[in-house]
Amino acid sequence: MSHAIQAEGLVKHFGDTKALDGVDLEVPFGQVVGVLGPNGAGKTTAVRILATLMKPDAGRATVGGYDVVADPVRVRSLIGLTGQYASVDEDLNGIENLVLIGRLYGYSRAHAKTRATELIDRFELTKAAKRPIRTYSGGMRRRLDLAASLVGRPEVLYLDEPTTGLDPHARNEVWDVVRGLVAEGATVLLTTQYLEEADQLADKITVFDHGRVVADGRADELKRRVGGQTLQVRPTRLSDMDAVNRILGDLSGVRPVRDDSSGLLTAPVDDPVLLSTLVRKLDEAGITADELALRLPSLDEVFLALTGHTAEQSTEDKTLEGSLA
Repeated sequence: MSHAIQAEGLVKHFGDTKALDGVDLEVPFGQVVGVLGPNGAGKTTAVRILATLMKPDAGRATVGGYDVVADPVRVRSLIGLTGQYASVDEDLNGIENLVLIGRLYGYSRAHAKTRATELIDRFELTKAAKRPIRTYSGGMRRRLDLAASLVGRPEVLYLDEPTTGLDPHARNEVWDVVRGLVAEGATVLLTTQYLEEADQLADKITVFDHGRVVADGRADELKRRVGGQTLQVRPTRLSDMDAVNRILGDLSGVRPVRDDSSGLLTAPVDDPVLLSTLVRKLDEAGITADELALRLPSLDEVFLALTGHTAEQSTEDKTLEGSLA
């Protein structure tokens, strides 16, 4: 058995809405697989099926070799789940929350307290361990929520949009925690609508759109699949923007994308040699640049190329996701 999670042809309807439309998904042991897509794409529905919280209308899935429908109890013994919003009790403190979960797992009071203390220390919440959760910051709550999902020592961890609503600092804190878990051998299924998050954390990315898998592979593979590279230049003087625009346009054969507020010009190119040609042309024109680079497409550009729209949620997406909640 080479995969911690395997799903084949998952289908799920909500009335006339097909939330999942034949989804295939594989998560190897010890890796992070990111499921990327906007709200309403079917990510949370897939997680709920894999966590035995919902049955598929068609298809099958196994976790650790156990069927999620035929053997849900075994599956639950293997998994931990952190949902989109912290599920801890705000009237209890950090230690009390984790002890409560340990007791629900059937641990003795002493064992539950020992495990809670281990996790509080591991997630750097020791100073706040006896404070009510309502006094925690967003990042602290998410770290405690992650700790709660690890009380039972799961082999497979589901992180369903774990950084939703967090500021950049708190998001980085959660990312550091996930990296630490993976370094220790955890298998993680991460759903996200943040392209940077998938790029930072995932060994492999599966792109969902309207209940279907539209692409699958490593981030660099997806970027290369779209084709080409992007040449970008930021002239030192804004007064040189028009000249750089002409030079870049002549070299690339397309009209560059121009951002006058940031002073950045970009154009897709197929030949990386054009970078050195651009350097020579700018030098001949007496133009200096603060930024000059050749890069692969961003995940945002990949998503746009694959789906015809960005990964940002639309009003329709929000409505659909609410209906699936």
